[in-house]
Amino acid sequence: MSNLFMQLFKKQKDLKSIYLSGAVIIDVRTPGEFSEGHIKGAINIPLDRLPENVHEVKRLEKSIITCCRSGARSGAALTVLSQAGLEAYNGGAWQSLEQAIQ
Repeated sequence: MSNLFMQLFKKQKDLKSIYLSGAVIIDVRTPGEFSEGHIKGAINIPLDRLPENVHEVKRLEKSIITCCRSGARSGAALTVLSQAGLEAYNGGAWQSLEQAIQ
């Protein structure tokens, strides 16, 4: 059980380091979900619009941390961004990510 805890803690620490190094958070929830609460400074690009906006994400020239409600959509977004050649990380649920980067 402690090994699982260490893996979870390491992931959070890594995401915090990545964020503090200048990564951009992209929240892939719908605009309605995003308006109900989000991480300050996060960019909202819904998952279904991400492929057509990859060029805009590339222009940021930053690492990307994706997030959503539960982690499923952010995982799909990670695939889209990685296939486009971007350095991206799945931050999972936005509320958990928010805690991890504090």
